[in-house]
Amino acid sequence: MPFRLLAPLGLLCLLLPLHRGAPGPDGSAPDPAHYRERVKAMFYHAYDSYLENAFPYDELRPLTCDGHDTWGSFSLTLIDALDTLLILGNVSEFQRVVEVLQDNLDFDIDVNASVFETNIRVVGGLLSAHLLSKKAGVEVEAGWPCAGPLLSMAEEAARKLLPAFQTPTGMPYGTVNLLHGVNPGETPVTCTAGIGTFIVEFATLSSLTGDPVFEDVARVALMRLWESRSDIGLVGNHIDVLTGKWVAQDAGIGAGVDSYFEYLVKGAILLQDKKLMAMFLEYNKAIRNYTRFDDWYLWVQMYKGTVSMPVFQSLEAYWPGLQSLIGDIDNAMRTFLNYYTVWKQFGGLPEFYNIPQGYTVEKREGYPLRPELIESAMYLYRATGDPTLLELGRDAVESIEKISKVECGFATIKDLRDHKLDNRMESFFLAETVKYLYLLFDPTNFIHNNGSTFDAVITPYGECILGAGGYIFNTEAHPIDPAALHCCRRLKEEQWEVEDLMKEFYSLKQGKSRFQKTTMSSGPWKPPAGPGTFSSAENHDGVREKKPTKQRIPLLSCPSQPFTSKLALLGQVFLDSS
Repeated sequence: MPFRLLAPLGLLCLLLPLHRGAPGPDGSAPDPAHYRERVKAMFYHAYDSYLENAFPYDELRPLTCDGHDTWGSFSLTLIDALDTLLILGNVSEFQRVVEVLQDNLDFDIDVNASVFETNIRVVGGLLSAHLLSKKAGVEVEAGWPCAGPLLSMAEEAARKLLPAFQTPTGMPYGTVNLLHGVNPGETPVTCTAGIGTFIVEFATLSSLTGDPVFEDVARVALMRLWESRSDIGLVGNHIDVLTGKWVAQDAGIGAGVDSYFEYLVKGAILLQDKKLMAMFLEYNKAIRNYTRFDDWYLWVQMYKGTVSMPVFQSLEAYWPGLQSLIGDIDNAMRTFLNYYTVWKQFGGLPEFYNIPQGYTVEKREGYPLRPELIESAMYLYRATGDPTLLELGRDAVESIEKISKVECGFATIKDLRDHKLDNRMESFFLAETVKYLYLLFDPTNFIHNNGSTFDAVITPYGECILGAGGYIFNTEAHPIDPAALHCCRRLKEEQWEVEDLMKEFYSLKQGKSRFQKTTMSSGPWKPPAGPGTFSSAENHDGVREKKPTKQRIPLLSCPSQPFTSKLALLGQVFLDSS
């Protein structure tokens, strides 16, 4: 039997039993139509508040009704919310935002940006919007989805990240300056997730542009982590990308590690890659052997397997959803129900929850409106139809509206014990939290397509099938159509030649002579100069003679932010004294 991995939203729900008529604990399930409209209203209250008070800054400060830059000055909330607009059915606003981004987005800025966050939010958001743009009624150019302004912007952003991968190990630095490359003095310590969370976006980018350099660097980083695992099969939390030595040796499934495991599974499904899935399954065995206790997952020492922190982190709540993607539904539901009890206790998930004590951890009592538990509920509901999962969605809507809704949007909950608020609305609230809530309550959304409908698109290389379902969400909930990766298989040099011919074809007058001129002008394909490498990054922009060659900043190397600041970037896996 040929190897086939389950598509996350399409095939999976076809192969697993559904129990949609089962009653909830109180005899009735929440009304999806009612909560769908509630979620839509939540989105527009937050989105309109951002536009009115914070744009063009990255994020909204809802308590003071203004904005601030957080991850690089990209108008980040606008990029993160773009595909959510289409999922909610707002085609006109999607089209308007695309024009705004085309006119205003600039990556040639002297800003130190998180490599991880820029990839998942900016590159992922632009790729998703690019692949959804035709569905949203955007007029696409000849050659789409192998070309287009949003794709070009995603490629430009990703190229700004490539200098971070210039290390002896191939594992990237955590921060890069978008204008100058890696700053002298930059810390070489990066969290595991910051190394292993690129294959979804970068493989998509390589497939669409024909440039292998993106997928190549992502695969090297994944493999270096795999080779760095301990003898008992675990990886730590932070590693020195210059030496390959572990700095933080806590092993678990949460902050600092989480999306590495997620991308092994999603990369395997997206690319139909047996090796990536085999890697995850090996990790999964070690995780179950050493970190799992009564359907909770603890933190352990990566070499010995001894418990280092008996805590549950809110970021770990993605795990049941990930388990559902490999068909492990029973274990996924048991763990989900454990996490749901914590939600019921506080009206949200605290960043850290001490499992033996059954209470929050000091200085980690907040809930920044994270999506992970809702994400798992959405996946599991698609697989099982269990109304308990709708009840989580209902509870999330009621809690968020009651606790965090303010005049200018929704505020981070600083402390779940007394419901004090913090002056921030993360962009992921519109990219992920609201999106997963809406999809939980919208069973007929196009994202849930099971292959019964699709679009046939003419590309430079023939007919391409898109929109058939099986979307892969990146870790910022930006959906990638896996079929798109098969639309642009030829090398970039050939694609440019075909695109030029198509544009020439459409620009000529009607008549037989037009076809003759087009076919006669085509010449033999030229072979590529060689595989994509760091040293030839300049050549990738210069292959097409008609494109102006941008001056490349020399790649810099070495250590700006202190180690403690890096730990705080994606969450902390141990308590400090501050």
